[in-house]
Amino acid sequence: MKKKLNYKKIIKKLILICIIAYVFIILLNQQKTLNSYSKEKEYYASKVDELKEDNKTLTETKNNLDSKEYIETVAREKLDMYLPNERVYKDITK
Repeated sequence: MKKKLNYKKIIKKLILICIIAYVFIILLNQQKTLNSYSKEKEYYASKVDELKEDNKTLTETKNNLDSKEYIETVAREKLDMYLPNERVYKDITK
């Protein structure tokens, strides 16, 4: 009779240990998942900041499109156009 009680106690303890181990493993896996989500959140937050800066730059450019200075700058840098009687010096070392 005592052996049967001992087996029941041992089985109950083993089941309890298995349940505790299972819960511990689940908690570890959830922590890993939360860490990966945290890193992903930081990545996307930095991307949002970069895109906000790009948007700010594009908005400033959009506001300057009709200004005379911007038109002259684009004509000189991208189209190689200059004002009449303007001296242009080119650096041949580049």
